[in-house]
Amino acid sequence: MNVLYIHQYFKTPSEPGGTRSYWVSKELIAKGFNVTVLTSRSEVGSLPVTEQYIDGIKVIYINEQYDQSMGIGKRSRSFINFMIKATRVAFAQKDINIVIATSTPLTIGIPALLLKWFKRVPFIFEVRDLWPEVPIQMGALKNNLLIKLAKWFEKTIYKNAKHIIALSPGMQDGVVKYVPRSKTTLIPNMSKIDEFWPREKDFGLMERLGLDKDSLKVIHFGSLGLANGVHTILESAELLLHVSNIQFVFVGGGSQEKDLQDICVNKGLKNVKFLGNYPMKEISEIVNLCDISLVSFADIPILYTNSPNKLFDSLSAGKPVIVSSNGWTKALVEENNCGFFVNPNFPNELSDLLINLTRDNPLVDEMGKNSRILAETKFDKSILCELFAKTVVKTTNYGV
Repeated sequence: MNVLYIHQYFKTPSEPGGTRSYWVSKELIAKGFNVTVLTSRSEVGSLPVTEQYIDGIKVIYINEQYDQSMGIGKRSRSFINFMIKATRVAFAQKDINIVIATSTPLTIGIPALLLKWFKRVPFIFEVRDLWPEVPIQMGALKNNLLIKLAKWFEKTIYKNAKHIIALSPGMQDGVVKYVPRSKTTLIPNMSKIDEFWPREKDFGLMERLGLDKDSLKVIHFGSLGLANGVHTILESAELLLHVSNIQFVFVGGGSQEKDLQDICVNKGLKNVKFLGNYPMKEISEIVNLCDISLVSFADIPILYTNSPNKLFDSLSAGKPVIVSSNGWTKALVEENNCGFFVNPNFPNELSDLLINLTRDNPLVDEMGKNSRILAETKFDKSILCELFAKTVVKTTNYGV
């Protein structure tokens, strides 16, 4: 059984970025599927299309530039260019039995839709964000005609998919406006308990990174884009300038990184460190050095449905998690006693909470242990990749 997996941002563990599609592909291969991933990579002077095998996965790279620092216009061009090129490459593949198309963006569903219409190849659509509602609510998509067109594409893709996988309860609710719930499966993002885990801290690395050994270190790792609402974290950091034992650590990059760094320079926020991008192995080491993880998003209702990688990696690492989305992640950390919710509109909530946590280390330790238990028992990739593979098997009747 041959699977074509279309994901514009496919990453392996040796690269910075989310690796969900990598782990799912590995599990599908273990179940007897042949997996071809169609993705993008930007390399100067590279051929338009290149192929290589990575850990048993055939990966086809389309040379198309994309990175998180791009503005809206450049991102849109990248999405459209990849859609056109991916459609051409997808149609050239032989003996494809099922397509898995994973958003974002919504345009990723177009090659799958065309393959169904013209070659009768069924597809599974994976919803990682509710497009076009996310760019609409964030103000990136304003043209009424384009909004109507995007919503028509969304509805058309959902209705034509053989099955839909949603990454959060809110995303699933968004999908079932158009299709029966029985056509959907909820599979959130995954913890990676063998990639992120609590262990002895590397104090040599801590010193090389310029981190204070005796401080309460609060880490935000992942994208630094508009959706992440990181500016409010800096407002909290400013309120804590008089507190010498709290340090904010940012790992990752994005469109807002330079602006955030300029704010820190202008306001003299010496309690904030930007460390840049790292592959997963190094990120795991840095997260282990820290005490608390921040999962921050702007206060926009559609973002309450998010299913962020950094949340589940934080659980694996055994860290208490502070979330700023008033949605299912708030309920998750509160009901499992592994973190807190703070309102991003009131920076003092975060600053006051952190001051209190510096006085209550047993609570930090207890919540960290609860995080690890939750990662091991409910969200580890061994559990959720198995569920994903079973969903594909059931959808295709492969081996049944």
